[in-house]
Amino acid sequence: MIKLRVKEILREKGVTQKEFAFQLGMTEVGLSKSINENGNPDFKRLNEIANALNISFMELFEQPSTDIINCPYCGNKIKVSKE
Repeated sequence: MIKLRVKEILREKGVTQKEFAFQLGMTEVGLSKSINENGNPDFKRLNEIANALNISFMELFEQPSTDIINCPYCGNKIKVSKE
């Protein structure tokens, strides 16, 4: 199963799922079902989500390769290194 990064991207942008669902014209429950692991959004919905987030379609799926990650708890950026 492919995991979407929508929740992570929303945290980075400081937008709640409720706000984003409203922006998309859907319920918060509907959005949650679409973006969770058990959800099965179609291409049209994924493209709509990417456009609303102002990101490329592929950014919904893959973590950008960088030495900065986002804290899974608070969403703050953390610089990491191999040292």
